[in-house]
Amino acid sequence: MVSIPERMISSSDGPRPIPLIGMGTSTATESSEEVKTAVIEAIKVGYRHFDTATFYGTEKPVGEAIKEALRSGLIKSRAELFVTTKLWCNSAESHLVLPAMKQSLYNLGLQYVDLYLIHWPLKVNCDHLKVPVPKEQVVSIDIRRVWEAMEECQNLGLTKSIGVSNFSSRKIQEILPFSKIPPAVNQVEMNPLWQQKQLKEFCKENDILVTAYSPLASAGNTWGNNSVIECDALKDIAKSKGKTTAQVSLRWLYEQGVSFIVKSFKKDRMRQNLEIFDWALTQEDLYKISQIPQRKLVYLLGFVVTEPNDVTMDIDAEL
Repeated sequence: MVSIPERMISSSDGPRPIPLIGMGTSTATESSEEVKTAVIEAIKVGYRHFDTATFYGTEKPVGEAIKEALRSGLIKSRAELFVTTKLWCNSAESHLVLPAMKQSLYNLGLQYVDLYLIHWPLKVNCDHLKVPVPKEQVVSIDIRRVWEAMEECQNLGLTKSIGVSNFSSRKIQEILPFSKIPPAVNQVEMNPLWQQKQLKEFCKENDILVTAYSPLASAGNTWGNNSVIECDALKDIAKSKGKTTAQVSLRWLYEQGVSFIVKSFKKDRMRQNLEIFDWALTQEDLYKISQIPQRKLVYLLGFVVTEPNDVTMDIDAEL
């Protein structure tokens, strides 16, 4: 079993480790039983960080997998795992945050999560969890009041750490002046084709860990494609090292000092995604990757039905 390196983030217990690689559970095709089975297999391989969200609809199977792992002795205690979940946009209002947090814990069958994130910096005025969302139902978030409710979740011990997802540096700057508990993590799209250089530096300066989702450009997801896997520069580097392009992409992220979320329910790929720690990219490799044309893949506008309004344009603005 591979031992996964860790990064440190702020928490209610002081600095605490987060496994560098997490397993994502966002899925449009797999059943709850398939998610549960995949999480159990991932624990066997060595994964200890599992990323879910209210929106994904996978909190319950993740929780069931954790319960089974404890029952069967795969892990000795809940504390061996790091669990992240997220506040969906329809609960991004101060009085709705705590009930949403408690519902997620109920779904997971846990007393606490390790990290709770605001999924997107906006409010959606509808109860359903489907996308796309009619643009008239998308409004600005009252970030101060929502963040104060997130802080309450941490103070109550329902989550060890709090953070954000899909936030630009400007959106984070709105939180920092008044926050009593600054964001520990910003989970954003990041891969060699969308390198987030400015945002990464901003987060580093403010002691916020960047966690990269779509490290392989979401291949296989509804909004994804094979742009990372088919990138010629990455393919050339992979060939020279006897690695896969996916491994080169993940190794690059590792060398950027971030953590990342990978999603594969296939055992062989689960293992391949962990085989990135006993080799390194050269300066020439890093230069080649730095020259790859940049292309953002996951836009908020993809979640909205019609033409963007000012709110969505503001959120999707490039740094």
